[in-house]
Amino acid sequence: MVERVVVTGGAGFVGSHLCEALLDTGREVLCVDNFVTGRPRNVEPLLQRDGFTLVRADVSEEIPVEGPVSAVFHLASPASPPEYLRLPLETLRVGSAGTLRALELARGKNARFVLASTSETYGDPLVHPQPETYWGNVNPVGPRSVYDEAKRFGEAATMAHRRTHGTNTAIVRIFNTFGPRMRPDDGRAIPTFISKALAGEPIPVSGDGRQTRSLCFVDDLVDALLRVLESDIEGPVNLGNPQEITMIGLAEWIRELTGSTSEIVFTPAMENDPKVRRPDIRLARRALGWEPRSAVEDGLKRTIEWFGTEGIPE
Repeated sequence: MVERVVVTGGAGFVGSHLCEALLDTGREVLCVDNFVTGRPRNVEPLLQRDGFTLVRADVSEEIPVEGPVSAVFHLASPASPPEYLRLPLETLRVGSAGTLRALELARGKNARFVLASTSETYGDPLVHPQPETYWGNVNPVGPRSVYDEAKRFGEAATMAHRRTHGTNTAIVRIFNTFGPRMRPDDGRAIPTFISKALAGEPIPVSGDGRQTRSLCFVDDLVDALLRVLESDIEGPVNLGNPQEITMIGLAEWIRELTGSTSEIVFTPAMENDPKVRRPDIRLARRALGWEPRSAVEDGLKRTIEWFGTEGIPE
């Protein structure tokens, strides 16, 4: 029997790439999205493919899925600061009620459950790089807490389900990921830098630009997610690229790759913005045989090309 996989948030940036990859493996895919931040255009090409079903629903309210299910990927959530600051209560609901509903779906279907958590569970880290054993440095009442604590709750709920009901669960902590299908206006650094550079507009860098991030191309992340699905790993497991870069360095790199003459300008830093971010991926290497293989520069070139042709706001 063909495996049938539910992907919540499947019309989002990462979700749509995951849906496509799952179809490529011969699985059936049920994409569940309410399009608050996901885009219909991300999955429009998949509607013509056998085995793909699109369900429009808010997973915080219901996940209307009938029939057998072999796995549930729970990716639904606003993911960039401007989005979760614009939708604070929705972000908390999808991380709490949405996670619990997705867990109950997996439990009821005897399905593998994979929670897409985040490096933001580490907050503004005091340990560098960040291993899975680090508990983090999170402000529970700051503006970013709506996202950070929603994901931390999701992790706690996932482990409680596993311990209480024996649900077959895994937790992945996703570090900064980029690639085609990112929204130019979602507020994250790479789409902002690229869209501004291509338009010849000033490139805004938060704070002094010395804060670092680690950048993983989306193809590598999706490969890791498929490996998690096919493994018995419990997690949490870090998924990201250990190659670290400053934000000012990234802005200059993108300006060079686009051939832009845009000025780089500095904007006020967001409260509790992490100063460093780099995953310790020894567990992923050991348990999944995985590490990023895409060169960041190649990924940036592919993303820039996509933004130049298709990355326009709807």
